[in-house]
Amino acid sequence: MYLPFYGLAEKPFAITPDPRYLFLSERHAEALAHLVYGISEAGGFIQLTGEVGTGKTTIIRSLLARLPDNAEIALILNPQMQAAEFVLTICEELGIMVPDDAVGSVKELVDILNRYLLRAHAAGKRVVLVVDEAQNLAPELLEQVRMLTNLETETQKLLQIILIGQPELRDLLARNDLRQLAQRITGRYHLEPLTRDESAAYVKHRLRIAGAKSDIFTSGALRELYRTGGGVPRLLNIIGDRALLGGYSEDQHEISAAMVRRAAGEVFDRRVLAGWWPWALGSATALVVAGALIVGALLWQEKSAQPESGNTATVTEDTVNEEAAAPPDPVAPTAIDIPPPSPLAALLNTASADDGPAWDRLFMLWSARYLPDAAQPCDQALRQGLECLEQSTGSIALLRQFNRPAIMLLSGDDGAHRSVVLQRLDADRAQIQVGRETSEVPLAELERRWNGHYTLLWRPRQLDTRDLSMGMSGEPVRDLRARLRQWSQLPPESPPGDLYDAALKSLVQQFQSLHGLAADGIAGIQTQVLLDATLAATGTPLLAAKIAGG
Repeated sequence: MYLPFYGLAEKPFAITPDPRYLFLSERHAEALAHLVYGISEAGGFIQLTGEVGTGKTTIIRSLLARLPDNAEIALILNPQMQAAEFVLTICEELGIMVPDDAVGSVKELVDILNRYLLRAHAAGKRVVLVVDEAQNLAPELLEQVRMLTNLETETQKLLQIILIGQPELRDLLARNDLRQLAQRITGRYHLEPLTRDESAAYVKHRLRIAGAKSDIFTSGALRELYRTGGGVPRLLNIIGDRALLGGYSEDQHEISAAMVRRAAGEVFDRRVLAGWWPWALGSATALVVAGALIVGALLWQEKSAQPESGNTATVTEDTVNEEAAAPPDPVAPTAIDIPPPSPLAALLNTASADDGPAWDRLFMLWSARYLPDAAQPCDQALRQGLECLEQSTGSIALLRQFNRPAIMLLSGDDGAHRSVVLQRLDADRAQIQVGRETSEVPLAELERRWNGHYTLLWRPRQLDTRDLSMGMSGEPVRDLRARLRQWSQLPPESPPGDLYDAALKSLVQQFQSLHGLAADGIAGIQTQVLLDATLAATGTPLLAAKIAGG
């Protein structure tokens, strides 16, 4: 929506991890360098921790993009499982065939894994186990993880293990009963929030990658972003995106500190005051107290100077009694008719703020499994071959184009947001699920209560979902070319081309123009998701039987 207004080629503050946007603070660079080193060299455990939103997932993806040719990775995103299931998952990640009779036996699974690791070692390969959300590992499972480091030759460990999690992981590994594991940790790295200078550099970096030719945020706005976001990259992204939308709606090409505060207020659903307000309030309070003390002192001096007399009262007891006995002026009662809440408002007002049921339903529509209190939903989706598309500036027309079920944030009469699942979209009505209840609501009311934020799932045909543009080549480009030729009813190429050339750019632009996207000829995520929905595979969930304009 606001991209052409600011001269941007893509959204600079999307919260989905993208290694192209990786900003390496000093600590981030150190952590990534040691992870890469840990993959290349033998060792025990490497521990990486950080608060939610500090960039752990982005570092994982950057790590995967920097893998040496001789490295194999087993990535576990949800470690909440039993020991046998955990080892089986490692085998599945490495592509190891496991006989049915060995599935439930930890010993047999470890033996199978050990034989594979010995063959990999003989072939000069390094095998690395990366466990995300490791703070959710049960102590018993951590002991099993420790036992896996006993798989070794006379000179080298066969399995390098990287544990990534929130700060609670440090507390977990500090337990006395896990000291044997803690002693095998060869590197500990904790991601702190960005400093003020790093936050400003981070915002400018993302804007530059997105195509900005000049500074969009003033220096005061950058300071407010740091103050309100606390240097946490995810919060900087969310507030920054909302500030750009606010500037666009106000026709302002430059984002001010006040705009950032308003954006932060919308994100946190509360009023955000300027940084100087507490100081001003404290100063004003001190002045009021000082003034009250001075007035009190003057009154006391004046009272002390008056002569004592019993006849100085100007209001007598009879006067007080007469005033008390006087009846009050009659006031006609006013009847106020309070309209009952609409059916949608009633649903939202009684719904829980927990977004778990919404994610559970969205995953179910894709025949996937969502686990509450496990990894982040989008990480769980990635583990099952799905990708998230999350944006905060959506429209009903855009969701019609995508034609995929989506989680929307709707506001109730109390102003609080609730996550609901949009399951079907008709001309003037929509079917949504609020909590565990499914309901049909007028489209107009749905739009009125929607803040524009949505998340949908899609299943990419290729693991590589980066933006594709002129000059690139490879399997993703070959697949894009084949699908666009299918969409435009052109005959298949033989052999299929894998170069993003002028002909493919022209096809991309035709598709983008027809679907209301900026016809820049770059097959970004929106273009890929729309193409996927247009050529929807049988059995995948849709909002409507046919795609408008498809």
